[in-house]
Amino acid sequence: MGQARPVVVPAHRPPALRGRVFRGTAAVGAGLLTRRQLDSAAWHRLFRDVYACADLTVTHELRAVAAASVLLPGSVVTGASAAVLWRVDAAGPGDDVELTVPPGTRSSAVAGVRVRRALLRPGDVARRRGVPVTTPERTAVSLGADRPLDEAVVLIDQLAAAGLVDVGDVRALAAATTGRGCRRARAAATLADGLAGSPQETRLRLLLHRAELPPPIAQHSVYDGRVFVARVDFAWPAQRLALEYDGLWHAEPGQFAADRRRLNRLLAAGWRVLFVTAADLHRPEQLIARISAELAR
Repeated sequence: MGQARPVVVPAHRPPALRGRVFRGTAAVGAGLLTRRQLDSAAWHRLFRDVYACADLTVTHELRAVAAASVLLPGSVVTGASAAVLWRVDAAGPGDDVELTVPPGTRSSAVAGVRVRRALLRPGDVARRRGVPVTTPERTAVSLGADRPLDEAVVLIDQLAAAGLVDVGDVRALAAATTGRGCRRARAAATLADGLAGSPQETRLRLLLHRAELPPPIAQHSVYDGRVFVARVDFAWPAQRLALEYDGLWHAEPGQFAADRRRLNRLLAAGWRVLFVTAADLHRPEQLIARISAELAR
């Protein structure tokens, strides 16, 4: 005899649950679904007893909102999850959601959620997507305290570049913060400048900062006389040397021709331009040697 075929549960999607996130036990208790129907393709299982309509794309943002509103009401979305709610790419869809609850709050461990107990001041909490979330400034300091230094600087720069925080305000908040990770937060805030156009530009800036090179000027505007020529990622004006990070966006349609026109204007103004790619960042010694040689010319 052949193997028995698995029983396929028909997808049943009541109108009251379409496009929603809900507790499975509540839906079953209300008679909207049976326990078997919860296992159908009509629903995504986000956490234990927390489901989402399959019409919704499972992102970290969706999981963070579900965790704070359905799984653990009264919690605050913090850390990398808060950064995601502020539209900064700090966590992937499958990464743990970070929540903070007041000390003494009882909650059982749930796979996919990391819960911290701490007091947050009212001024450190805002609302986003209908749930409490730390303000961009508090989020920046939290990332500085918890993340590896360079990664934290990248994320703070992204928050600043998006116009969500002022780097000076983040530094002031980090300086006033005490407790675990406060020194790391201050170090990250000190290194952030909010000028980078991409995470890789921040990583390049940190590499240049640690090298034995004259410090470059970030986001320098080049002029030929009084005529604006271009804004470059990094510059050594005395040597008329520009350093540009060449990311994937430069391959977009029409961008190549625009980049070449811009390069020609810089060359005509007497500037030299070095381009850096992601591969160069994996060979930092060679990259620094190449820049040093150009500066010595």
